[in-house]
Amino acid sequence: MKRTSREIRTANRYRVLRQAIADSPVSRPRLAAATGLSTATVATLVGELAGLGLLVDAGYEDSGGGRPRGLVAVNPRGGTLVGVDVAETYVHAELFDLSWRALASSRRTLRPADLAPRRVVRVIAAAVRAVAEHRSAAGRRPLGVGISMPGVVDRTAGVSVVAPNWGWQDVPLLRLLAEHLPHQLFLDNPLHACLAAELWSGAARGRDDAVVVNLGTGVGAGLALGGELHRGAFNSAGEWGHTTLVLDGRACHCGRRGCVETYVGAPGIVRNLREMSPDSPLLSPDDDQTATIAALSRGCREGDPVAVKAVGESGAYLGAAVADLVNLLDPEIVVLSGWVAGQLGEPLLREVRAAVARQALRRPAGGAEIVLSPVAGASPVSLGAASFALEGVLAAPDRP
Repeated sequence: MKRTSREIRTANRYRVLRQAIADSPVSRPRLAAATGLSTATVATLVGELAGLGLLVDAGYEDSGGGRPRGLVAVNPRGGTLVGVDVAETYVHAELFDLSWRALASSRRTLRPADLAPRRVVRVIAAAVRAVAEHRSAAGRRPLGVGISMPGVVDRTAGVSVVAPNWGWQDVPLLRLLAEHLPHQLFLDNPLHACLAAELWSGAARGRDDAVVVNLGTGVGAGLALGGELHRGAFNSAGEWGHTTLVLDGRACHCGRRGCVETYVGAPGIVRNLREMSPDSPLLSPDDDQTATIAALSRGCREGDPVAVKAVGESGAYLGAAVADLVNLLDPEIVVLSGWVAGQLGEPLLREVRAAVARQALRRPAGGAEIVLSPVAGASPVSLGAASFALEGVLAAPDRP
């Protein structure tokens, strides 16, 4: 795909900063070796990043008798970033410094009565203010707020194009939020957020070809191809949750039948359990999917046969769908992320690995590592959303 010189420079800035954060403190020659850029290009980009306050000099490294090499490090006080995970049932905001250390968080529940756009906007704004005004942010400039919104979004226009679980169509989300918040605002979706989190500080760091499967109420896959996040022509790449798993299967919110999401999203897993054991005490009496998933997790740890069977069946469905991704994309790594994967953990992972080994082609299956997300201490989606804001800063470094 053709790119302008500005886009290439932004991508290189992003690559150098990501490597500097991963290896901080680090010398310029080491940055050049790790990124594949020339030493002269790295020196120029480091100067630009230092001018933005994102990197600082960090002394010298021992050169073993030669000329000492200067080191640079991320400047944790160079600013703060807010990442917001807007899900079907909650809004979770986190405040980060530039070393991706979580400084503060705020979580608010979304109820069915709250899902009108302006009501959701008020909840998001309240969560952002709670963390942006936290005492840990004192003296640190806010660089921006990244918002992850479920469904298809137009990141350039700041519009939630389609949020099928809410019935939203073409909601000008960032314009509405700008009425409540004074910060620079950036929008994308949880598929890209989960992938960005893994690329910055998780299992996909240093990998060129990776898939991050996000399991929550909805389901999707973030794709890294050739070392870069793949968004597609209209920012909707990764809607794997709406590919067909079962012909003429369960009805999906998107209007189709048999989608992956209807079998391995949280409501789908709850339905798997209900069909298997309609009277199971693992089922939440008030249809709380979060409570039921938590009960399944406890049941697996305690050896409850119904929980083990339900998670096994859900893992088999998920593994079959992941096998298709492995065959199609031949990734180095597949990361299971999102709150459902975090809750069900190793029992789910074992079933997915076994299903992929059975159903994927031998060569790509043998090369693809399948792991749980190691991102800890922060919401992967919130961390990835905060990286949208950082990406926006790097794309327009002259904007105040």
